[in-house]
Amino acid sequence: MMRIAALAASLLLATTACSEAPAGEPVTRVNLDGTPRTQAASPSPTPTQVSGPSACRAVVFEEVPLTHCTADPAQHRIAMANLGGDKQPFGSLTAFAGSVDPSTIAFAVNGGMYGDDLKPIGYFVQNGERLAELNRGDGAKEGGGNFYMKPNGVFFGSGAKWQVLGSNTFFNTVGDRPEFGTQSGPLLLVDGKLHPEIQDDGPSKAIRNGVGVDASGKAHFVISDAPISFGQLSRYFRDVVKVSNALYLDGQVSSVWDPAGSRLDKGRVGPIIVVTKREKAASE
Repeated sequence: MMRIAALAASLLLATTACSEAPAGEPVTRVNLDGTPRTQAASPSPTPTQVSGPSACRAVVFEEVPLTHCTADPAQHRIAMANLGGDKQPFGSLTAFAGSVDPSTIAFAVNGGMYGDDLKPIGYFVQNGERLAELNRGDGAKEGGGNFYMKPNGVFFGSGAKWQVLGSNTFFNTVGDRPEFGTQSGPLLLVDGKLHPEIQDDGPSKAIRNGVGVDASGKAHFVISDAPISFGQLSRYFRDVVKVSNALYLDGQVSSVWDPAGSRLDKGRVGPIIVVTKREKAASE
């Protein structure tokens, strides 16, 4: 899904200014029923909105507006979703939102690469059940694409411990099946350095998102609200979020549902990463 606006010319690598976004609406917002809405002031909560603080905030990095959502192990749990009650993919955050109690959700984002059938093309674990094997295929044989820009990686975890690892490292070191996991690619950061095939600020710019886990164990999900290069997104994770490994989740279809922020992006998605409020999850 494409949203807002072209940007000014690319900045030099040395420019890494990041600031809180000014007040206002950085992106188009919609109600849970998919209808557009405008917001001049904070309205009273409705059945499709959730009161309380949002886990997402608006920032600006190198003149690109971003939405930065943080999952804290002390407050949140993470799970994957793909298939609905009819055993068919949800296909959109709108459909997923209609299947759950919004008050239990901190936020949800698109969660990795998928095929034409909207099912994951790589490793995928939901509720401890492995639904797809680790994909170690050669991009030349599989049709290419960002997923096969090696190294790609896996975002996974159990309980309050979450990680991003390269797919080969994951294969060689992780023996126990996690509670959740999703494979995507490429890695934006590999041990603190930009992926070897990512330029500092390449010509390809699109709506993109990714995830990284910091030293304290918090997972950071970042989505651009205007076109961004791979290099810019990678540097945000390196210089601002300060993670060692960051994983690209997707482009163009990058979407977020933030109930407390009254944001529900439209667009076709496959796997979904769901961040729930721990106090709600603990009572289930």
